[in-house]
Amino acid sequence: MSAVFEVRNLKRSFGGLAVTNDVSISMAPGDRVALIGPNGAGKTTFVNLVTGNLKPSAGQVLLGGEDVTGLNSTQRVRRGLVRSFQVTRLFPEMTPEEHVALAILQREGRSGRMFGSHRAMADVGEETAAILSTLGLSSLADNRVREIAYGQQRLLELALALALKPKVLLLDEPAAGVPQSDTGLIEKALADLPADLAVLMIEHDMDLVFRFARRVIVLAAGEIIFDGLPSDATRDTRVRQAYLGSYADARSLA
Repeated sequence: MSAVFEVRNLKRSFGGLAVTNDVSISMAPGDRVALIGPNGAGKTTFVNLVTGNLKPSAGQVLLGGEDVTGLNSTQRVRRGLVRSFQVTRLFPEMTPEEHVALAILQREGRSGRMFGSHRAMADVGEETAAILSTLGLSSLADNRVREIAYGQQRLLELALALALKPKVLLLDEPAAGVPQSDTGLIEKALADLPADLAVLMIEHDMDLVFRFARRVIVLAAGEIIFDGLPSDATRDTRVRQAYLGSYADARSLA
């Protein structure tokens, strides 16, 4: 199967220090990949590079075989590369319905017609309702964001990403800050993502990583030191030394 997302020999240096050093990744439709590594490994820099928020010193980013290295972040979103953030970026006085409708209208270049009129657009209303239902947010559609729980706000962020119809979804710690009682909601949402969507997730919760990922990529000091099956990652000497350590020991005893 041909790659829907590809990074070739990506490099980024700051003051002579290579923060991203010759990183190459390829993903096919439907891939579920976790990108993990210690703090300072370069994970955030990597995501900023592939989403267009930073310019690489060298290398290429391709979507569906098209070189998008010279495009800005908005142009990459329009081509199907969508990122959700570690911290919620929602409007507290808007409702989930308004958020999702606005995302749909932005995707279609109709955001100027949003306020006071989105409910008159049957197509937008139907799609909004379907997305909110998929994420289990239908009952909260008319609540203000400031009135709903943090875990549900994270689900709403995922709803916004889906409203943009991504081909590749980058999830930046989707469970960060979510109470343990709500992490099941996040996991169910991840399990229910479209089967053909390629997903790359950055996450520090290793239990979540090993339940979600079919493939694990480990980044350390700006370089990929492992790319393979989750079960193999826990046995890899370099991975254990760089990151997993006691977690790998605990899994081997379980």
